[in-house]
Amino acid sequence: MKKLIFLFALTLLVACGKAPNKQVLSGRALGTTYNISYFDLENTLVERKVDSVIDAVNQSMSTYIDSSDISKINRGDSTIKVDRMFREVMDVSKDIHQRTQGIFDPTVGNLINFYGFGAEEKSVRVDSILVDSLMNYVGFEKVSISAEGYIKKENPEIYLEFNAIAKGYAIDRIGHSLRDLGADHFLIELGGELLAQGINIEKDKPWVVGVDDPITADRERGTQTALNLRNRGMATSGNYRKFKIDSITGQRYLHIINANTGYPEKTDVLSASVLAVTCAEADAYATAFMAMGVEESKKLLNSLAGIQAYLVYIDDADETQVFVTPGFEKEIVNP
Repeated sequence: MKKLIFLFALTLLVACGKAPNKQVLSGRALGTTYNISYFDLENTLVERKVDSVIDAVNQSMSTYIDSSDISKINRGDSTIKVDRMFREVMDVSKDIHQRTQGIFDPTVGNLINFYGFGAEEKSVRVDSILVDSLMNYVGFEKVSISAEGYIKKENPEIYLEFNAIAKGYAIDRIGHSLRDLGADHFLIELGGELLAQGINIEKDKPWVVGVDDPITADRERGTQTALNLRNRGMATSGNYRKFKIDSITGQRYLHIINANTGYPEKTDVLSASVLAVTCAEADAYATAFMAMGVEESKKLLNSLAGIQAYLVYIDDADETQVFVTPGFEKEIVNP
């Protein structure tokens, strides 16, 4: 009996000291790739949850799927009753639209398609008269959602486009699913956007992530800096990868559209990395800061609680500079 008790106690001791079982799930979703690191969960269960979230987000708000709710709404179908996810993205978008004085605006879908950055791929031939006409369909205040969940548009031609926030929102939903499964420590990366919870218990340290270097990013993947990501979302937007060339003039048009002018915006900001409680907020603000420029972004950041940023920009002397908020700076990992 004593021997059995000893063996049982030894088994408990070994079990308690067992190293955590880190797993990584990778795949493709929303037109890009994802990588999820987590501990001590059944891999097949996580994979099913992730697939379920991605399918639901796609069906709700992917403009690349003809049968999605948003595609039907964009075609003028007023009988679609949107789901809770669509409502939540609308609510967050409305708040950020107001705080950025209209710079962030999901009704720029017609302009995004016009420049060839959306679901309707095409070559670019910029026509100022056509841009002015498309501006009649821009303005988030022209769209509302009824208590029953129906989208109301002042003009049926208004085209909603949530691509500047949907990827971050999908990551948040995946995070909720992992928590429901009992995960306390995980890192989700989807298309460069991130959400972290807990720590990397394999190393007994916070999750460490990199910030893209916009100077080298058009040639190769470079890192500007590294930071600890603690229970927050992070998104980076930049003008260094996604652009179109005017088929006649040869002019390069960048993918950040200024909703107040109708034209792709090229400001002094090369890249914007944002920390926020949710990845959806980080995603949307990173896009907005790119269009706002560094000085307007600084002013807005001073009024935003819980939003931190790392902005790489070009100064008046054509030199690369960095503006970093205190909350972001304290998370930077010193080499």
